[in-house]
Amino acid sequence: MHDQPPSACPHSAPAPPKAPAPELFSWEFATDPYPAYAWLREHAPVHRTTLPSGVEAWLVTRYADARQALADQRLSKNPAHHDEPAHAKGKTGIPGERKAELMTHLLNIDPPDHTRLRRLVSKAFTPRRVAEFAPRVQELTDQLIDGFKDKGEADLIHEFAFPLPIYAICDLLGVPREDQDDFRDWAGMMIRHGGGPRGGVARSVKKMRGYLAELIHRKREDPGEDLISGLIRASDHGEHLTENEAAAMAFILLFAGFETTVNLIGNGTYALLTHPEQRAQLQQSLAAGDTGLLETGLEELLRYDGPVELATWRFATEPLRIGGQDIAAGDPVLVVLAAADRDPERFERPDLLDLTRRDNQHLGYGHGVHYCLGAPLARLEGQTALATLLRRLPDLQLAVDPEELRWRGGLIMRGLRTLPVTFTPPGR
Repeated sequence: MHDQPPSACPHSAPAPPKAPAPELFSWEFATDPYPAYAWLREHAPVHRTTLPSGVEAWLVTRYADARQALADQRLSKNPAHHDEPAHAKGKTGIPGERKAELMTHLLNIDPPDHTRLRRLVSKAFTPRRVAEFAPRVQELTDQLIDGFKDKGEADLIHEFAFPLPIYAICDLLGVPREDQDDFRDWAGMMIRHGGGPRGGVARSVKKMRGYLAELIHRKREDPGEDLISGLIRASDHGEHLTENEAAAMAFILLFAGFETTVNLIGNGTYALLTHPEQRAQLQQSLAAGDTGLLETGLEELLRYDGPVELATWRFATEPLRIGGQDIAAGDPVLVVLAAADRDPERFERPDLLDLTRRDNQHLGYGHGVHYCLGAPLARLEGQTALATLLRRLPDLQLAVDPEELRWRGGLIMRGLRTLPVTFTPPGR
């Protein structure tokens, strides 16, 4: 399939701006960044900006440029390539990961180390293994809905979208059930970004690092069929996986695998609740036993308002050009997935939510060697969560005006702080 439909012509040179560049990273921007991204796509498709952290970076907003950048081997994932000034030291990754010695994970390394580590964990995310996990995801989904179904109201972020992927990834990793609430607490601090106590994210990362080190030792003595035991077995059979690498791998699978799915479920549910015709169409399809619209619909929800707004950090290893713009060696580059997936040169009527959309090569899971390893699991969790909500709580409605909802501040992820809903308790 072509990157662009045959009818689409390539972008021309950026049009001269008729208005000043929109303000980025404000609270207003967080609520609806898409008009600002449309301006950037048209007038400054590769745009240098100063981020809230003080780091200067290039934002890539057009689909063709974004797809190219995601696969460009001259853009390294390794922060060692960042030509960072002193004030920006350590501000380009997950807070606390350097001090906790958790840097050697898939989001921070390049081939061949990336290839080696990815191969070790890829077996856990094959379609077959994910299909075997489907009954557990359905069980977790039903248990969570059982916890609030009789109240007639719920906050779908804190009571549903947040705990579901946490418990699922803990099961995959092999975290004992009695310890999973600790993981939920640490993850809750991490997902708040700037909303918790100062230094709370770094402290949570440190606690998680200590726990993972202890768990790895326990699994070495008493291995199971879980992912951490699999990493240990691979290490023992000559794959040269250090304890730091094993801990970092488990950490990033949790970190990358939970907040993305929280936002996928939250953003997806919100989009359906604010597009009643699309939601009704999906409910009718599910009632008829057809999952085809659920499958295409989830991909459209990922494209329309996906959980990852900007792809994780990349750093130019040599001078290069993106979209006609010169990038210096050492410069950070952030690919804006949310902007690329609304590019009218790639997607017909991109600001329209269309669950039947077929030509939908969105970049929500990335592209190239860093394509999301957990995409099959995220699809399973997203489809199971949305289908079960719509089936069990068919008259689900927003409990507040959409303008009252608040989006979490943060650079990479896009998600709601809360999603209050009402519904008729089953059986009434």
